[in-house]
This record gives sequence, C-alpha cells and structure tokens, in this order.
Amino acid sequence: MKALILAAGRGTRVQPLTHTLPKPMIPIVHKPVMELLVDQLRAHGFDEIVVNTSYLAREIEGYFRDGHRFGVRMAYSFEGFARDGALVDRPVGSAGAMQKIQTHSGFFDDAFVVVCGDAIVDLDLTALLRFHRRRKAVATIALKRLPDDELRHYGVAVTDGDGRVREFQEKPAPGTARSNLANTGIYIFDPAIFRHIPKNRVYDIGSELLPALARDGEPIFGVELPFQWLDIGRLEDYYRVVMQAMKGEVAWFDLPRQAARPGLHVGPNVRADFNRVATHGPVYIAGSATIGDHCKLIGPVVVGAGAVVEPGVRIEASVVLDHTRVVRHSDLRNKVVGPGFCFTADGTVLDARHTDTAWLFADARSPLAPLSSEQLQILADSRDAVAA
Repeated sequence: MKALILAAGRGTRVQPLTHTLPKPMIPIVHKPVMELLVDQLRAHGFDEIVVNTSYLAREIEGYFRDGHRFGVRMAYSFEGFARDGALVDRPVGSAGAMQKIQTHSGFFDDAFVVVCGDAIVDLDLTALLRFHRRRKAVATIALKRLPDDELRHYGVAVTDGDGRVREFQEKPAPGTARSNLANTGIYIFDPAIFRHIPKNRVYDIGSELLPALARDGEPIFGVELPFQWLDIGRLEDYYRVVMQAMKGEVAWFDLPRQAARPGLHVGPNVRADFNRVATHGPVYIAGSATIGDHCKLIGPVVVGAGAVVEPGVRIEASVVLDHTRVVRHSDLRNKVVGPGFCFTADGTVLDARHTDTAWLFADARSPLAPLSSEQLQILADSRDAVAA
C-alpha cells in the first residue's frame, strides 16, 4: 500500500531547531521523528512511500535513501530548483504536493494515506483505511478531541451524527470554535481526489481542499479513534515529547537496551568516568559524547552525539543536542541547549546571535577559547547559588 509523508515545510515555529535541520529530522532522543512514522507505516502495510521535500531536502533524502534499511521502499518529490549549485526551496502546499506526484507518475492508484512528517502517532491506520472504504469516502480524516484552549492551533471539523464532515474552521480564535474535533493531518484519500486539486499552483489540504470538498457536498468523513498524537509544532511541544519519550510514554519509541547502570543508557565511544559522575535515570548519552568529572545528571536527561559536558555541570530534565559544549559548572534545568542557542520548557528562546551567551553553549567542534575573568565570575556566582 502507498503513502505520502509531507516533509517540505521550513518549521519556522520550532526555530532555532530548524536552522540546520528540516522539521521531520528533529531527533526524539536518538531517532528523527520521521523515522518513528516510517516504522508505523510499515507495521500497517504501507510499504511504498513518497516524501515531498523542499527545505534542506538533502538531510531527509540522505538519511532515508531508498528506504531499504527501514523495511520499505521510498522515493522523493522535490519542490524547488537549483541555483548556483544550491537548492532553493519552493513548496507547493500539501495538496499541491499530492497533485505533483500524481501528475508525474500516477503513483496513487488506490486508497492511500497522507501523514505529516513532524508528528508522532500510534493510530490504527488499518482501521482508518477500513472505515474509509466502508463509507466509500473521497477523503477520511483522523480527528482528535482537544480542550478548548488548544483548538486555536489546529483546523477544526464539524461533523454530523454519521461522521460526515459538513464544515471546517481553520485555527479558530479562542471561544469561536464550532467543534472540539481537531484535524490531526492524517488522511486517507481516494484517487478521485485529484479531480478536486488544481495543477501547477500552491494548494493546501487543510485550508483549501477540505473546505472546498465540504462546500461541494463531497463524501468526506471524520473518525475519532483512540490514539496518541504528539505534535512537535512548537518548541514547548518538542521539549514535552522528549521528556515523555525518555519516560517510556511515546509509542514506537524505545531506548537502546544496553544500560551502563540502572537508568543510564550510553552509546559507544563515550568518554566519562562514571565513578565520578552522579546519575539518576532515565539518562541517555549518545555516542562520542564527553562527560566531565563531578557532573550530576538527573533524568530525564539526553546528551547528544559528540556533545561535551564539562566538569561540575548539573543537568536536570534537559536536553543537550548533538555537538553542544556546556561550559563547566553550569546548571541546566528544564532546558534544551544546542550550539549557539538555548530554550526553556515553555519555549522561551535565548539565541547567542543576539546576546553575549555563545560561550555558555558553544559548538563542541569549534576551538575552545579561554574564558574571560567576567565569565569565570558568572560561573562562580552560579555555582555558589546552586550550592546554597
């Protein structure tokens, strides 16, 4: 069976994570979020997958290649053009992506699934497909009931008693939602859908295609099935999902089985003397990382590949991304830090490009500059505050 993974967006709401990575490649501990999705598609028999790419397309295509090592067959539909040896991204919209692929090869010859490459779900796609075929729908949408204060971030579907969608609201203002059923961005489409999608123009599923189908009285249905839906649309969502993953609360995710001690998972080539490092799991340290003496890691904690945590650092409920250096005697709590930036659990960003903080969370691959007397005093004050 066939599937489309939507992966062309810039992910502006999760910058700075997406300054160097496309959103589907953002790591959930040690796996890109899209890999978890591919695992699920394969488990439900969707083994022919096309991915639309645009922004930083090579990152996705180079990682997944033809899909063989993931047990599927994969291809890519690039949206953009090359100029002076560089790729320029020009996404054509989620529905436009479908039409581009179909115009190219007629790939979608039966009912097919479309999913966003930046969400984690454990939806029974087999049941969703069965519902779609039983209703002889042109489109079926997986819906999720959400609290009123979250609906403003999503499209909302208004259904009748039979599950037929009669109306859509795109990201309703607080207090104006006519339903609490959110569009999760998981769809089953019949090939007849392509009669409703214009060619050679930008066209979106949620804001254009689905409302047009509802206005025209086409057979589109929404179904509310029990499933976990974790969207990483915002920085605070990313932090929350990683914390859940480390605690074993995310479908399709597991930590490597090898444990250096209870609650501590360590990759190969890690430099650390764990007789001089205190840990309270769950803690994951990826390959080639360095952990200095007298560090304290209080889980959930993730230390990425090639990261350097200098001596005396305290990390609690935080993520240190790949190739990030955390300067000695720092105290990180409820944060995500990367080379040149840091953000808190509520999504507040501290960007080193606009503040004098690059020395606190630098790129571990860069030459290490000596700290100034002022910087050393800041660390001393921080250490004293923690001790107090």
